[in-house]
Amino acid sequence: MAEIVIGTSGYSYKDWIGPFYPDGTKESEFLEYYAKTFNYVELNFSYYAMPSGRLTQNMAARTSDGFLFGIKAHKSLTHEIDPAQLDACADQFKKGIEPLAGCGKLGAVLFQFPFSFHYTDENRRYMDKLLSSFDGYPNAVEFRNSEWLHDSVYDGLAARTIALVNVDEPELPKLIKASDKVTARLAYIRFHGRNKKDWWTGTNVTRYDYLYSESELDEWLPRIAKMIEAARILIVAFNNHYKAQAVKNAIGLKNILTAKGIGEIR
Repeated sequence: MAEIVIGTSGYSYKDWIGPFYPDGTKESEFLEYYAKTFNYVELNFSYYAMPSGRLTQNMAARTSDGFLFGIKAHKSLTHEIDPAQLDACADQFKKGIEPLAGCGKLGAVLFQFPFSFHYTDENRRYMDKLLSSFDGYPNAVEFRNSEWLHDSVYDGLAARTIALVNVDEPELPKLIKASDKVTARLAYIRFHGRNKKDWWTGTNVTRYDYLYSESELDEWLPRIAKMIEAARILIVAFNNHYKAQAVKNAIGLKNILTAKGIGEIR
Protein backbone atom coordinates (compact mmCIF):
# COMPACT_ATOMS: atom_id res chain seq x y z
CA MET A 1 0.00 0.00 0.00
CA ALA A 2 1.29 3.42 -0.97
CA GLU A 3 2.54 6.01 1.45
CA ILE A 4 0.61 9.29 1.13
CA VAL A 5 2.46 12.60 0.96
CA ILE A 6 0.39 15.79 1.07
CA GLY A 7 1.49 19.37 0.44
CA THR A 8 0.85 22.51 -1.57
CA SER A 9 1.83 23.93 -4.90
CA GLY A 10 4.34 26.58 -3.87
CA TYR A 11 5.05 27.91 -0.41
CA SER A 12 6.48 31.40 -0.94
CA TYR A 13 3.39 33.61 -0.90
CA LYS A 14 3.27 36.89 0.99
CA ASP A 15 -0.51 36.56 1.44
CA TRP A 16 0.14 33.46 3.57
CA ILE A 17 1.54 35.72 6.30
CA GLY A 18 -1.21 35.76 8.84
CA PRO A 19 -3.29 32.81 7.60
CA PHE A 20 -0.29 30.45 7.87
CA TYR A 21 3.06 32.12 8.48
CA PRO A 22 3.24 34.12 11.71
CA ASP A 23 3.33 37.89 11.40
CA GLY A 24 6.89 39.06 10.94
CA THR A 25 8.08 35.89 9.21
CA LYS A 26 10.70 36.72 6.58
CA GLU A 27 10.48 35.19 3.11
CA SER A 28 13.86 33.54 3.74
CA GLU A 29 12.22 31.69 6.66
CA PHE A 30 9.17 30.43 4.77
CA LEU A 31 10.55 27.04 3.71
CA GLU A 32 11.76 26.02 7.17
CA TYR A 33 8.43 27.00 8.70
CA TYR A 34 6.47 25.25 5.94
CA ALA A 35 8.46 22.05 6.48
CA LYS A 36 7.32 21.90 10.11
CA THR A 37 3.81 21.12 8.86
CA PHE A 38 4.31 19.39 5.51
CA ASN A 39 6.72 16.87 4.00
CA TYR A 40 6.10 17.83 0.37
CA VAL A 41 6.00 20.96 -1.75
CA GLU A 42 5.80 21.69 -5.45
CA LEU A 43 8.32 24.24 -6.69
CA ASN A 44 6.82 26.56 -9.30
CA PHE A 45 9.67 29.02 -9.86
CA SER A 46 11.33 26.48 -12.16
CA TYR A 47 8.61 27.04 -14.75
CA TYR A 48 9.68 30.66 -15.15
CA ALA A 49 13.44 30.32 -14.65
CA MET A 50 15.75 27.36 -15.06
CA PRO A 51 16.68 25.98 -11.64
CA SER A 52 20.29 26.21 -10.57
CA GLY A 53 22.08 23.48 -8.71
CA ARG A 54 23.19 25.94 -6.05
CA LEU A 55 19.61 26.95 -5.31
CA THR A 56 18.15 23.44 -5.19
CA GLN A 57 21.05 22.24 -3.06
CA ASN A 58 20.37 25.06 -0.60
CA MET A 59 16.66 24.21 -0.47
CA ALA A 60 17.42 20.56 0.17
CA ALA A 61 19.77 21.50 3.00
CA ARG A 62 17.06 23.59 4.67
CA THR A 63 14.65 20.65 5.00
CA SER A 64 14.81 17.52 7.10
CA ASP A 65 15.35 13.96 5.94
CA GLY A 66 12.20 12.58 4.35
CA PHE A 67 11.07 15.89 2.89
CA LEU A 68 10.27 15.70 -0.83
CA PHE A 69 10.16 18.31 -3.57
CA GLY A 70 8.17 18.26 -6.76
CA ILE A 71 9.53 20.59 -9.39
CA LYS A 72 7.61 21.94 -12.36
CA ALA A 73 9.28 21.61 -15.75
CA HIS A 74 10.50 24.83 -17.34
CA LYS A 75 8.17 26.48 -19.85
CA SER A 76 10.63 25.77 -22.68
CA LEU A 77 9.83 22.07 -22.17
CA THR A 78 6.04 22.26 -21.98
CA HIS A 79 4.67 25.60 -23.18
CA GLU A 80 7.14 27.52 -25.36
CA ILE A 81 8.33 24.48 -27.25
CA ASP A 82 11.17 24.50 -29.76
CA PRO A 83 11.99 20.88 -30.63
CA ALA A 84 15.41 21.93 -31.89
CA GLN A 85 16.27 23.17 -28.38
CA LEU A 86 14.84 20.22 -26.47
CA ASP A 87 18.12 18.46 -25.71
CA ALA A 88 19.84 21.63 -24.50
CA CYS A 89 16.88 22.73 -22.36
CA ALA A 90 16.43 19.27 -20.86
CA ASP A 91 20.12 19.01 -20.02
CA GLN A 92 20.11 22.42 -18.34
CA PHE A 93 17.03 21.55 -16.32
CA LYS A 94 18.40 18.18 -15.22
CA LYS A 95 21.64 19.80 -14.13
CA GLY A 96 19.68 22.21 -11.95
CA ILE A 97 17.66 19.50 -10.18
CA GLU A 98 20.50 17.03 -9.71
CA PRO A 99 21.10 18.05 -6.05
CA LEU A 100 17.51 17.10 -5.21
CA ALA A 101 17.79 13.77 -7.01
CA GLY A 102 21.21 13.09 -5.51
CA CYS A 103 20.05 13.43 -1.91
CA GLY A 104 16.81 11.50 -2.39
CA LYS A 105 14.51 14.51 -2.05
CA LEU A 106 13.18 14.64 -5.61
CA GLY A 107 9.58 13.46 -5.35
CA ALA A 108 8.54 14.27 -8.91
CA VAL A 109 9.36 16.18 -12.05
CA LEU A 110 6.01 17.67 -13.06
CA PHE A 111 5.36 18.17 -16.76
CA GLN A 112 2.20 20.26 -16.90
CA PHE A 113 1.08 20.84 -20.48
CA PRO A 114 -1.30 23.68 -21.37
CA PHE A 115 -4.82 23.40 -22.73
CA SER A 116 -3.41 24.41 -26.13
CA PHE A 117 -1.21 21.28 -26.23
CA HIS A 118 -3.44 19.18 -28.47
CA TYR A 119 -3.47 15.46 -29.11
CA THR A 120 -1.60 15.40 -32.43
CA ASP A 121 1.00 13.11 -33.92
CA GLU A 122 3.57 15.92 -33.72
CA ASN A 123 2.91 16.52 -30.03
CA ARG A 124 2.91 12.81 -29.25
CA ARG A 125 6.33 12.45 -30.87
CA TYR A 126 7.62 15.49 -29.01
CA MET A 127 6.36 14.22 -25.66
CA ASP A 128 7.91 10.81 -26.29
CA LYS A 129 11.29 12.40 -26.93
CA LEU A 130 10.94 14.75 -23.95
CA LEU A 131 10.04 12.02 -21.49
CA SER A 132 12.72 9.70 -22.86
CA SER A 133 15.30 12.39 -22.06
CA PHE A 134 14.15 12.28 -18.41
CA ASP A 135 14.25 8.51 -18.15
CA GLY A 136 15.15 7.42 -14.64
CA TYR A 137 13.53 10.39 -12.89
CA PRO A 138 10.20 10.22 -11.00
CA ASN A 139 8.16 11.85 -13.75
CA ALA A 140 4.51 12.94 -13.70
CA VAL A 141 2.49 14.32 -16.62
CA GLU A 142 -0.52 16.60 -16.29
CA PHE A 143 -2.75 17.32 -19.25
CA ARG A 144 -5.21 20.18 -19.30
CA ASN A 145 -7.03 19.09 -22.48
CA SER A 146 -9.31 16.05 -22.43
CA GLU A 147 -8.18 15.13 -25.96
CA TRP A 148 -5.38 13.18 -24.25
CA LEU A 149 -7.72 10.86 -22.37
CA HIS A 150 -7.03 7.70 -24.37
CA ASP A 151 -6.12 4.19 -23.31
CA SER A 152 -3.15 4.39 -25.66
CA VAL A 153 -1.84 7.40 -23.68
CA TYR A 154 -2.32 5.61 -20.37
CA ASP A 155 -0.60 2.52 -21.74
CA GLY A 156 2.28 4.61 -23.07
CA LEU A 157 2.79 6.29 -19.70
CA ALA A 158 2.63 2.94 -17.91
CA ALA A 159 5.19 1.42 -20.29
CA ARG A 160 7.54 4.28 -19.39
CA THR A 161 6.65 4.14 -15.64
CA ILE A 162 5.44 7.75 -15.74
CA ALA A 163 2.63 8.96 -13.49
CA LEU A 164 -0.54 10.45 -14.90
CA VAL A 165 -1.62 13.40 -12.77
CA ASN A 166 -5.25 13.12 -11.71
CA VAL A 167 -6.84 16.52 -11.20
CA ASP A 168 -9.70 18.26 -9.49
CA GLU A 169 -10.66 21.35 -11.45
CA PRO A 170 -13.83 23.07 -12.72
CA GLU A 171 -16.30 21.04 -14.77
CA LEU A 172 -15.88 22.92 -18.03
CA PRO A 173 -15.88 21.67 -21.64
CA LYS A 174 -12.74 19.77 -22.64
CA LEU A 175 -11.13 20.03 -19.21
CA ILE A 176 -10.02 16.90 -17.39
CA LYS A 177 -12.52 15.17 -15.13
CA ALA A 178 -11.64 13.59 -11.81
CA SER A 179 -10.17 10.09 -12.09
CA ASP A 180 -8.03 7.59 -10.21
CA LYS A 181 -5.63 6.39 -12.91
CA VAL A 182 -2.35 4.92 -11.73
CA THR A 183 0.29 4.37 -14.42
CA ALA A 184 3.45 4.07 -12.31
CA ARG A 185 4.68 3.33 -8.81
CA LEU A 186 4.18 7.07 -8.27
CA ALA A 187 0.56 8.24 -8.20
CA TYR A 188 -0.39 11.91 -8.21
CA ILE A 189 -3.38 14.16 -7.51
CA ARG A 190 -3.51 17.94 -7.93
CA PHE A 191 -6.36 20.06 -6.58
CA HIS A 192 -6.81 23.27 -8.55
CA GLY A 193 -10.14 24.42 -7.13
CA ARG A 194 -13.49 24.63 -8.89
CA ASN A 195 -13.63 28.32 -9.71
CA LYS A 196 -15.50 28.19 -13.02
CA LYS A 197 -16.02 31.94 -13.21
CA ASP A 198 -12.33 32.85 -13.32
CA TRP A 199 -10.81 29.76 -14.92
CA TRP A 200 -10.46 31.18 -18.42
CA THR A 201 -10.41 34.90 -17.65
CA GLY A 202 -8.75 35.13 -14.24
CA THR A 203 -5.13 35.62 -13.24
CA ASN A 204 -2.81 33.03 -11.74
CA VAL A 205 -4.18 34.19 -8.40
CA THR A 206 -7.93 34.55 -8.98
CA ARG A 207 -8.17 31.37 -11.10
CA TYR A 208 -7.21 29.32 -8.05
CA ASP A 209 -9.26 31.27 -5.50
CA TYR A 210 -11.26 28.41 -4.06
CA LEU A 211 -11.71 26.67 -0.72
CA TYR A 212 -12.84 23.04 -0.81
CA SER A 213 -15.54 21.97 1.62
CA GLU A 214 -15.09 18.83 3.69
CA SER A 215 -17.76 17.09 1.61
CA GLU A 216 -15.87 17.94 -1.60
CA LEU A 217 -12.70 16.41 -0.17
CA ASP A 218 -14.70 13.36 0.92
CA GLU A 219 -15.59 12.76 -2.74
CA TRP A 220 -11.96 11.80 -3.29
CA LEU A 221 -11.70 9.20 -0.55
CA PRO A 222 -12.77 6.21 -2.70
CA ARG A 223 -10.34 7.26 -5.43
CA ILE A 224 -7.50 7.71 -2.95
CA ALA A 225 -8.21 4.30 -1.39
CA LYS A 226 -8.06 2.71 -4.83
CA MET A 227 -4.90 4.55 -5.88
CA ILE A 228 -2.87 3.60 -2.81
CA GLU A 229 -3.56 -0.06 -3.54
CA ALA A 230 -1.90 0.29 -6.94
CA ALA A 231 1.05 2.60 -6.18
CA ARG A 232 4.00 2.84 -3.81
CA ILE A 233 3.67 6.54 -3.12
CA LEU A 234 0.76 8.91 -3.65
CA ILE A 235 1.50 12.62 -3.84
CA VAL A 236 -1.36 15.05 -3.27
CA ALA A 237 -0.80 18.75 -3.94
CA PHE A 238 -3.22 21.63 -3.46
CA ASN A 239 -2.86 24.50 -5.92
CA ASN A 240 -5.68 26.72 -4.57
CA HIS A 241 -3.04 28.91 -3.00
CA TYR A 242 -4.86 32.24 -2.59
CA LYS A 243 -4.74 33.35 1.08
CA ALA A 244 -3.40 29.94 2.14
CA GLN A 245 -6.57 28.09 1.22
CA ALA A 246 -4.31 25.29 -0.03
CA VAL A 247 -2.81 24.96 3.43
CA LYS A 248 -6.22 24.68 5.06
CA ASN A 249 -7.38 22.04 2.59
CA ALA A 250 -4.12 20.05 2.74
CA ILE A 251 -4.32 19.88 6.54
CA GLY A 252 -8.02 19.08 6.27
CA LEU A 253 -7.43 16.16 3.92
CA LYS A 254 -4.69 14.79 6.19
CA ASN A 255 -7.09 14.90 9.10
CA ILE A 256 -9.88 13.22 7.14
CA LEU A 257 -7.63 10.40 5.93
CA THR A 258 -6.28 9.87 9.44
CA ALA A 259 -9.76 9.79 10.95
CA LYS A 260 -10.97 7.32 8.32
CA GLY A 261 -7.86 5.17 8.62
CA ILE A 262 -7.07 5.48 4.91
CA GLY A 263 -3.42 4.95 4.06
CA GLU A 264 -0.22 5.82 5.84
CA ILE A 265 0.58 9.54 5.75
CA ARG A 266 4.18 10.68 5.85
